[in-house]
Amino acid sequence: MSQNTPMPERVDQIVASYQARSTALIMVLQEVQQEYSYLPPEALQRISERMDLALSQIYGVATFYKAFSLEPRGKHLVSVCTGTACHVRNSQSILERLERDLHVERGQTSTDREVTLETVNCVGACALGPVVLIDGKHYGHLTVGEVEKLVEVIRQCPCSVQH
Repeated sequence: MSQNTPMPERVDQIVASYQARSTALIMVLQEVQQEYSYLPPEALQRISERMDLALSQIYGVATFYKAFSLEPRGKHLVSVCTGTACHVRNSQSILERLERDLHVERGQTSTDREVTLETVNCVGACALGPVVLIDGKHYGHLTVGEVEKLVEVIRQCPCSVQH
């Protein structure tokens, strides 16, 4: 099974594991996203049918929460904190260097689907600012000069994050 091609049987299994309860919609969406690294339209249609929910309601939830993505994400998720504490400690320059070194713009996924680069308003680690998360792992007190090491971490890690 290709990770990016939704299999109706797998979506059905996820929905069934929550007894198709409408109150479990967020959990269903989280599992589907873990399975495919995003929320494919075919999967959302299947969820709508199996949970007897309007497709517009499902899209409403999927677009409301930043944790969900309707676009395919990369194997690695890189999040740069741009909250006040990180911003005043030069997170913008770190972000720009990551864009250049990873060949991907913020909010986008690289053409080889290796990396998704995003910004977040706060990761709750202000004392460590500026902070970058790579596949959920925090890297703090960063300088622009350390970005090269971060890029190596991303390129050498064979694992992928479950988004």
